[in-house]
Amino acid sequence: QVRLVESVGGLAQAGDSLRLSCVASGLTLDYFDIAWFRQAPGKEREEVACFSNSGRDTSYGNSVKGRFSISADNGKNTAYLQMNNLKPEDAAVYFCAKKYSPGYYPGRPCFSPDRQFDSWGQGTQVTVSS
Repeated sequence: QVRLVESVGGLAQAGDSLRLSCVASGLTLDYFDIAWFRQAPGKEREEVACFSNSGRDTSYGNSVKGRFSISADNGKNTAYLQMNNLKPEDAAVYFCAKKYSPGYYPGRPCFSPDRQFDSWGQGTQVTVSS
């Protein structure tokens, strides 16, 4: 059974850093793209960052570019989201998600409406105070 489990988020002050992790079980991460999304109360789900094993690339939402960094340790089946210079507007529930992406497709967008993420973690709360 495939499971994605996010680490506990936490409370930070503006300007602080936090790192989230997402441990995948029941799969081999090498064959998947893995991403972080977030959703704040009353807002739509937002694409945060994506690690593409198939494209050997990463991509980021505009609101986090230059501050957040996604990485993956395929040997540990774990993805990470390093969040620096946090802002109050980063407060949300953060979810990791995966989609099956075997092969090598350089330049293929990680976030794509044609290739949906199909398995999600339970989410973890990140709170940022000003």
